[in-house]
Amino acid sequence: MAPGPAGRTPVFERRTPGAGGGGAGGGAAEKVVALTFDADMTADQGPRAASGERFDNPELVALLRRLKVPSTVFMTGRWAEEYPAQAKAIGADPLFEVANHSYSHHAFSSPCYGLPVVEKNAMTRDVERAFTAFRKAGVQNVVPYFRFPGGCYDDTALRALAPANVTAVQWDVVSGDAFATDADAVARQVLDGVRPGSLVVMHCTRSAAPATEAAVRRIVPELRERGYRFVKVSELMQDGS
Repeated sequence: MAPGPAGRTPVFERRTPGAGGGGAGGGAAEKVVALTFDADMTADQGPRAASGERFDNPELVALLRRLKVPSTVFMTGRWAEEYPAQAKAIGADPLFEVANHSYSHHAFSSPCYGLPVVEKNAMTRDVERAFTAFRKAGVQNVVPYFRFPGGCYDDTALRALAPANVTAVQWDVVSGDAFATDADAVARQVLDGVRPGSLVVMHCTRSAAPATEAAVRRIVPELRERGYRFVKVSELMQDGS
């Protein structure tokens, strides 16, 4: 997307109604939906990973492959460092695209769920450090999208990130899978919220989102039964900005 006013980083949340398939006369919005998965790991969680805590979720990735669900994975640089083989495999699979979720998973505005805050003059550097981590892990199919940790941002952050030349990607459907244990509740929240052009935020971290895989098992077939087609953010964004 083109930069916003005064060079601010542009923000995308969902495909606008009638875009990308509505036809010359407008018409109904195409029934497409993007499932996105945040692969979270903060810069200071190395000791927890070393002690056995799992910030990955290979079973979820395998399920998405079996169900043939195109998805966008918003990955932190620290996650790519911790799980380089998985990061490389995700990036090499044409079913997926990898986007930037910062290196540190620290907040770009405050307050933000108790996360430490990235200083304004370090914001672009943090984003670029994540892209560097992807390159070192051999991750392919990296797209120039960025998701703010916690979804928290302000005008200062949008201005500070302009030199990074990324599009910030938010969402219009919150899955509620973070720290949830009831997969049916997560599935219901997604199914109740999805509309044509929706962008759903979920997580690809087993320790922080243990119910996500089971929720996806219900979400995918039900949305397909409703006539929805799953797309990556890059396709959702086409003609939808």
